[in-house]
Amino acid sequence: MNKKELIEAMIAKTGSSKAEAERALGALIEVISDTLGKGDSLSLPGFGTFEVRERPERGGRNPKTGEELRIAASKIPHSKQVQRLRPQRTAAESKTGKTVLHKPAER
Repeated sequence: MNKKELIEAMIAKTGSSKAEAERALGALIEVISDTLGKGDSLSLPGFGTFEVRERPERGGRNPKTGEELRIAASKIPHSKQVQRLRPQRTAAESKTGKTVLHKPAER
């Protein structure tokens, strides 16, 4: 779903106008951005949590030259959804961390 489709879904659910839905979505994005910009986290019970995580300094390579370089530490936004919104994983997926394609059961 893209932003336009999200706005259309909001209009269908709330009966609001397109302008109202666009303002509401814009305000939500702005509040989340401002909160994360201050280094705070934002929790929406039943949906998830938005927070800022620190990525430590690490080594890397210039893909053109192969030269080693240091990548500076940084802060990145992270979101974590509540358990009920996460896709259910099979036992095989949980062990390997990879998606397992399932064949349909034969009748």
